[in-house]
Amino acid sequence: MPDSTVMFGRFRIDLGERKLTRDGTPVRVNSRALEILCVLAAARGEIVTKDELMARVWPGLVVEENALHVHVSGLRKALDEEKRGESFIVTAQGRGYRLVGVPYSDPECRSTADDQQSLGAAGTSVAVMAFQNMSGDPEQEYFADGIVEDIITGLARIRWLLVIARNSSFIYKGKAVNVKQVGRELGVRYVLEGSVRKVGERVRIAVQLIETQTGTHLWAERYDRLLDDIFALQDQIAIGAIGAIEPSLRRAEIERVKRKRPEKPRRL
Repeated sequence: MPDSTVMFGRFRIDLGERKLTRDGTPVRVNSRALEILCVLAAARGEIVTKDELMARVWPGLVVEENALHVHVSGLRKALDEEKRGESFIVTAQGRGYRLVGVPYSDPECRSTADDQQSLGAAGTSVAVMAFQNMSGDPEQEYFADGIVEDIITGLARIRWLLVIARNSSFIYKGKAVNVKQVGRELGVRYVLEGSVRKVGERVRIAVQLIETQTGTHLWAERYDRLLDDIFALQDQIAIGAIGAIEPSLRRAEIERVKRKRPEKPRRL
């Protein structure tokens, strides 16, 4: 495959001719949106910041960030992401965007097809999934989403951690999905799942951190609290979860590096 051609899923983009096809059929895309896709495809799975995208797509022009969001949204529709429930363009919370499902430029990520699609040129990555509402109370849906939003915001402040934005991870909301599938489609090493159950004036929140490649549970916690102050409760659970997740991820990454480290050659 020529260097100017990048394939992801059923799509193929020619960076030289600026042409996008699906199964050989041309896909019509707005010129700005197509240019965004070309920049992301050329990055081969690496994160491209919003500033870099705006400078490349609108060279010499001053445009609002909303223009970028509009064209990315249009690009996602052109790729039928909403219909297929699969995301090729992933938002890196507070940083930019990246295209998943393409061969990475990092040689360490070329060993298997699964590695190419999911595990890592972007560093330690995690997706916080929508928490499952198990109480049957629609009002708890907002409460659960608020906790997830706070956890995503808190984790995004950790400089060494790549956190997938809510609009990307929430495409799986209400769906039964496998964490390995999420890892491949969102390009993350770890997934945080949770559930919320309300009984009377008490609420129980269960949270677990899972490694997507192996399905191993790295950390789990259960919180039983009174629903006397919803916002204070959201803050309390989010802060507690973030405080436990960060060291768990650090330990998991240290162990992962140890497993990948080659053994020292024996002396003859």
